[in-house]
Amino acid sequence: QVQLVESGGRLVQAGGSLRLSCAASGRTFSSYGMGWFRQAPGKEREFVATIRWSGIQTIYADSVKGRFTISRDNAKNTLYLQMNSLKPEDTAIYICAAGGFGLSVTEYNYWGQGTQVTVSS
Repeated sequence: QVQLVESGGRLVQAGGSLRLSCAASGRTFSSYGMGWFRQAPGKEREFVATIRWSGIQTIYADSVKGRFTISRDNAKNTLYLQMNSLKPEDTAIYICAAGGFGLSVTEYNYWGQGTQVTVSS
C-alpha cells in the first residue's frame, strides 16, 4: 500500500505561481511512476502530468505544457508540481497518483485526497 498526501493548494491571482507537494509513505516510492490529475466541479478527472520512477521521462497535458513542471525527490518520497502563469481555468482539486505512467486514471493504483487550487481573475 501507498499513502499519498497533497499540500500547497491555495487561492492565488491569475499569473501567479504555486508549488504543490505530494508526500508518499508505505511501499517503495522510488519504484513507482507518479502523476498529477485535477478535477473541477462538475467535470471529470483530468490528466495534468506524469513522471517515470527515474524522473527522466515526463508527459504533460497540452493545457499546462510550458507552464507546469512535474518533478520528484525519491530521497524525500515527495512528488512536486510547480505551476507558473496560472489561469482561472486551472482552478480545480489537484490529486496525486502513484503506480503508473500515462494519461489515463486507470493506469494508477493509488490516489491522494487532493488539494484545492483556486485562481482568481
